[in-house]
Order: sequence, then C-alpha cells, then structure tokens
Amino acid sequence: MDIAVGKVLGALTMITAIVVSGATHGLGVVRSLGRQGVSVTVVSYDKRDIAPSSRFVRQVIRAPHPDKDEVQFVKVLLEAAHRCPGSLLIPASDAALGTVARHKTSLEDAGLIVASDDAEVTETLLNKAKTFALARSASVPGPATFAPTSEEDVRRFCESAEFPAVLKPELSHIYRELVGVKWTRVDNTEEALRAYAVARSHSLEVVLQELIPGDEQCGAVYNSYFWNGEPLVEFTSRKIRNSPPDTGSPSVVVSEWMPEVAEQGRRLLRAVKFSGYSCTEFKRDPRDGRYKVMEVNARHNLSSLLATRCGLNFAWMQYQHLVDGIVPVQRDYEQGIYWIDVTRDLRSFRHYLRRPDYSLGEFFAPYRRQCVFAVLDRHDLGPAAARAFDTLRVAIDKVRRKVCRARRL
Repeated sequence: MDIAVGKVLGALTMITAIVVSGATHGLGVVRSLGRQGVSVTVVSYDKRDIAPSSRFVRQVIRAPHPDKDEVQFVKVLLEAAHRCPGSLLIPASDAALGTVARHKTSLEDAGLIVASDDAEVTETLLNKAKTFALARSASVPGPATFAPTSEEDVRRFCESAEFPAVLKPELSHIYRELVGVKWTRVDNTEEALRAYAVARSHSLEVVLQELIPGDEQCGAVYNSYFWNGEPLVEFTSRKIRNSPPDTGSPSVVVSEWMPEVAEQGRRLLRAVKFSGYSCTEFKRDPRDGRYKVMEVNARHNLSSLLATRCGLNFAWMQYQHLVDGIVPVQRDYEQGIYWIDVTRDLRSFRHYLRRPDYSLGEFFAPYRRQCVFAVLDRHDLGPAAARAFDTLRVAIDKVRRKVCRARRL
C-alpha cells in the first residue's frame, strides 16, 4: 500500500477528538492532535473563538455558553456523541470543564470517552476556597486566604490584613465573564468592600488573600499528566511576562525544569488523587523564597503548545492513553524554548517599557530565540487571521464609542 494512502486510511479509522472551547487553550489541543492525524471537531460557544479557523478542524459545532444555558449545552454534546460515537471529549476551558465533569456519567453513557476527572475532584480544583484548603491539608504553601460570607467578615479581615491584598472569586471563569478580570487588587478597606459588593451583586462567592510580592517572573507552571494520584509525565516552565501585567495570564513563558515546583505540584495532586492533565501555577515569595500555589487548572492550559514544541505532547499522550490504553511515560524535553502570545504580549508593550529596569532589547529577546507562538503559525494561518480580524473589530468599536461620547458632550 502507498504510504500516503496508508496515512489517510489510518486517520479515517482514528477516534475523533471533540475539543470543547475554541479559544487559545483549545487551539493548542487542536494543533497538538491534528498534527498526529487525529480528526478534530470543535464545540464553540464564543463568537470570538479562533480554533474553528484551524486547518486541523474537520467540523465545528456551535453551542450556547455552558454557564448561561447548561441544559442546552449538554444537549449539544449528547447530539455530538450520537453523530460521532466513541469520540474523546476534551474540555479546554474552566466553563466547559465544570459542566462536562458534572455530566460525565450521562456523557459516558452516550458513548463518549470523557477527558476529565470526576465532579468532586474537578470542583475542588475549580473552586479557589477548596483548592487552598486542599493545599493546607497537603502542606503545600500558599498565600494566607480567608473566605468572607458578609461585609462584616470583610471588615474583620481588613483590620489585620497587610495591604495590598487580593479579592479572588471562588470560580474565576465566571468572575472574568461578569467583571472582566481574573481577580481584583484591593489597597484598603473601602476598596475591599467595594470589590466584595460587586462580586455579591453577581451572587459570586469570593476569597480574600494576601498579595504575594514580586513580579511575574516569580511565576512558575507545573504541567503534568497524573493517573490515580501518581505523576506519569511532568513539565515545568517559568513565566516571563503577563498580559495585563498585574492581573492577567501569561503572555511569554520559557521551558525550564524546576524541581521545587514539581515537588509541590506532586504533593498537591496526590492529595486529591487526581487523574488526567492539569496545569498548576505557583509564585515564588521573595520574603521566604518558597513557591506558593496560586491555582490549579484541571484542563489544558493557555501555553500548552510549549510542552508540545519541547517534545511532550500532552494532548496526544492523553488521547493515546484514554483511547488506545497506551500509558504515557516521562521523556526528556527541550529547555530554554519560549512560548509567546504575540497579540496579548504587544498589548502590554508600553507598560513594560515604562519600568525603569526594562529595556527594548529585553522585551524582544524571547522573539529572537527559539520559540513557538500561541496563535501565529505559518502552516496554519487561519487562527491568526481570525485573531487579527477580531482585534481590528474591537479597536474600531472602541474608537466608535469614543466618538459617540465626544459628540454627546
């Protein structure tokens, strides 16, 4: 048989992967699996999704947002199971993960292979208060955390708190959707009360937390694939820049083996007996030099293509394990490779250049080294074009709003 024909027939017989969420996280999974010949379907619930434009996507299924219409969202997934029986379902966002985990049994009964842990474990890792309680029980260091239930609790926290502090939602993906940021910095009692009132106006539970000092380069990431509470494959990296710088997600990351980070991550995930892929974020506290857990993402993360570029394709390992029963094994990976989200990184360009110790050369240094881009890929240009079009549309909308306000004045 001709080799090319054999590859085509092999791809046709492979189980389909259904990636839920077409944002940057999902795009990393799509490319990591698509390049292995897996037929990929994307379930998209956001009009700004870019993964549906990838050449590796065979089918796009539109769905309502899981946080806004969970019943209809699950119905769409069940219909997908009927059309693509035996498919591997991979939730690639917190919103998708929470919903998929809650309905895991019915989705599996419909014939899907679900790439998530059970609902209880997933809820523990999605919920900030439960995550930090787990960390304390596992002796994993973290920032001092308090869960208020009233304004009086907030005032009591502020009486002894060292400002600045942080107000974080228990479920960050919902807070970001409603408020526009992952968390809110508070510098005094009035700001803490105001931020708490905003969260409660949306019926959101929150935690108040000490702000670990240090910039984004104190941040570290532990990516891993666990099974029955034991690590099979591990990968660590260090944050270089965030966007937005103070409250955002990574925009530049570099692969680097960090034993202390790996050890803390192992201890935390063993405590919850986790199974699957996850990304645990830490920050080094300059006051005592220890890495402290900041959050756990029990799904593929924003910079997942970095591990793939370095030689650890977690999405493919997950696919082979859950579909074919091939147990992943640890391999060496390249260090010193950068992952860059160009659009988001350049958006914070002026902020970094205003820092007294930051130079133009330092900002662009990652671009001159070996790197993989979050979106831009000359062999898969569709997502970059979709991102560029969306960025232009948002810019035009902002200008239009400014003009309208000026005319009203």
